[in-house]
Amino acid sequence: MKNLQNKIVFITGGANGIGKAIVKAFCEAGADVTFCDMDEIAGQQLKDEMRSYKCSFVHLDVIDAGALTNTVNTILSEKGNIDILINNVGVGNFGSILDVSVEEFDKTLEINLRPVFITAKLLAKHRSLYKDLNSYGRIINMSSTRYLMSEPDTEAYAASKGAVVSLTHALAVSLSRYNITVNCISPGWIDTGHYGELRPIDHNQHPSGRVGRPEDIAGTCLFLCDPANDFINGQNIVVDGGMTKKMIYVE
Repeated sequence: MKNLQNKIVFITGGANGIGKAIVKAFCEAGADVTFCDMDEIAGQQLKDEMRSYKCSFVHLDVIDAGALTNTVNTILSEKGNIDILINNVGVGNFGSILDVSVEEFDKTLEINLRPVFITAKLLAKHRSLYKDLNSYGRIINMSSTRYLMSEPDTEAYAASKGAVVSLTHALAVSLSRYNITVNCISPGWIDTGHYGELRPIDHNQHPSGRVGRPEDIAGTCLFLCDPANDFINGQNIVVDGGMTKKMIYVE
């Protein structure tokens, strides 16, 4: 991916799981990567692992809107731009509707949804002031197949991920003036640490024959960020091994 060489990238929730795979993929593609996470230990470990690349870590809880704003503005001030913004951070917060409080519901949206708006707004403001930067831009937001299908007790998570899909296409239209494409990815079952413990039935139920890996999502991010792929815009890319296309009946 030589065409991503020295692209300035900011990734939220990058210390573990899918985010970690995305950080590694963009570092290995030669990009200038900054990632944030509230897990300081894992974040520092990943930074150390990527020490031969351009990789910076910021210890940050995105629920702190002021801290997130300061981080984005610092990157813009020090590096002059953000070419690629990947809003990966997210929490599940599953629980019975009888038990989940309004405050817990709100907190899920504050983590999963609000940072998408904050980071996009800050980037748009910067691009509006420096029009010479408006030759390339990518925003990728992380949704989930839960945006259109659910299991019990997932109201807050499903609502937040559905909102990410809607916010994505709204941003795609608004930010087109800055030559920024905005897409989202909806992962299905992506195993982030116990792949060897999965059962054959776990893999075989997928039309693709296997459970997903974080690298599947990282590869999709790289594809969307290719400068040649600027005609993909406002889309939700489902990466789930075909599961949402499979009709399932109880036998």
